[in-house]
Amino acid sequence: MSNIQLAFTINRSHIDDSGAELSRRQQQYSLGVNDRMTVLDALEVIRRDQDTSLMYRHSCHHGSCGTCGMLINGERKLACLTQATKLETEMIELQPLRNMKVIGDLAVDPSPLFPDFPKGAAYIRRSEVNRDGRKPFELDHWERFEDCIECGLCVSSCPVTESFMGPAALAAHNREIINRRERRGELLGEVNVPRGAWPCTRALNCSRACPTGVYPAKHIAELRKKIEQDGLTPAAEPGEKRAQ
Repeated sequence: MSNIQLAFTINRSHIDDSGAELSRRQQQYSLGVNDRMTVLDALEVIRRDQDTSLMYRHSCHHGSCGTCGMLINGERKLACLTQATKLETEMIELQPLRNMKVIGDLAVDPSPLFPDFPKGAAYIRRSEVNRDGRKPFELDHWERFEDCIECGLCVSSCPVTESFMGPAALAAHNREIINRRERRGELLGEVNVPRGAWPCTRALNCSRACPTGVYPAKHIAELRKKIEQDGLTPAAEPGEKRAQ
């Protein structure tokens, strides 16, 4: 298996303990990669062999944890699912996700993503595949995890950056309503607020960026429809023009 020499241009930033950015620069590293290596694999080798100070987030290495999201040649991707050679370029530029606080180099603080998720939401649901498949006697049905891995790519891609719950949290609200219909009134009340379902401009960036096919924009549209079906007054800001 032959290696191809690639250049990795990485945004480096020095953040002090107060969160202030002291410096920012781009640094280039050269690395031989084979056709099985992902961008995350490359970062691991660079950190091990060339620069132990390089900062980025990672955990599972197979697209389940959502921690390694970043801008790869300007596109929001998971580094662990992006094969370096398939980018078909000799130089790969890596930047931290936008709309999130950078804590160092490619690492961002994901904590603002979570407060608006519905409290007590289930992360496991009845599986829609293999329903008639043979299963152990102790199971009534097959179950699986929800699609959202809370990677934040949708939030980073969203053009609405202020006074908005965000596509991930809104999609989670709609999924919870689908899973637990008895919570419909409660959860619609949470999203029918000025910073809830209405600031969305339907740019669809979130659905394009999602690596697991959640399609947050579809869920936001469904929430708006449910609010209107239930006879609730849309809670847009006074004088605000809502996207249709």
